[in-house]
Amino acid sequence: MVLNQQKKVRVAIAPLDKFLKWVKSETRVGNAELTVCLVSDAQIARMNRKFRKKRGPTDVLSFPVDPGLRPTAASGRKLLGDIAIAPGVARRYAEKNGRALRDELKVLILHGVLHLQGYDHETDRGEMDRIEKKLRRRLGLS
Repeated sequence: MVLNQQKKVRVAIAPLDKFLKWVKSETRVGNAELTVCLVSDAQIARMNRKFRKKRGPTDVLSFPVDPGLRPTAASGRKLLGDIAIAPGVARRYAEKNGRALRDELKVLILHGVLHLQGYDHETDRGEMDRIEKKLRRRLGLS
């Protein structure tokens, strides 16, 4: 599920929901529940400072549920975690990299889901990057 909690950047939610379903299928997340929340630059900056001890806004943050403690939702499905994305930051990165905002948001959703699955590009010797690039090629996302 994609929730829009910001008002500064206009975003079409339905295509992102559809993309999220594709990502869940391709990454074998199955029917596990996760939420993508679109937030303001200020909101993500506060989260970045609180949880990563880094100043300023970032484009995406992932909050995985501990697999050993992974609770089950009322629906009976496993909870995977939450992803926060700042469309304002994403728009700046998209412009810098010559990409459409909708494609940048899709890249960030994919990136966030991989983090929820336990991949960490900072420590895994390129494993997450290889998987992400492969999936991005399938969708034509550069």
